[in-house]
Amino acid sequence: MPISGVLLDVGINHYLVLSALLFTMGMIGVLMRKNVIVILMSIELMLNAVNLTFITFSTYNANLNGQIMVFFVMTIAAAEAGVGLALAVAIYKKFKEVNIRFFEQLRG
Repeated sequence: MPISGVLLDVGINHYLVLSALLFTMGMIGVLMRKNVIVILMSIELMLNAVNLTFITFSTYNANLNGQIMVFFVMTIAAAEAGVGLALAVAIYKKFKEVNIRFFEQLRG
């Protein structure tokens, strides 16, 4: 088989491996970072990995349920970004730095 044929033969496993790698990178970003903006971007990366998995299974099973579910995940991601950025702005206004350890000091 010529090399171009191998490169064009993308199967379900390729999409699932890519999704797993994206989710792992997002999870590492959430667990290792202290900056709120980086944590929000990592959560978005994890949600996009889940969306890729939904689309993959939806396409390979010829079922639209996964694609419909992606719209709900995108809605949740937009709400999460809005609330997260509002909290980041509140932290920055009060402490002049965006760090996750300042979240517990917002009470009161």
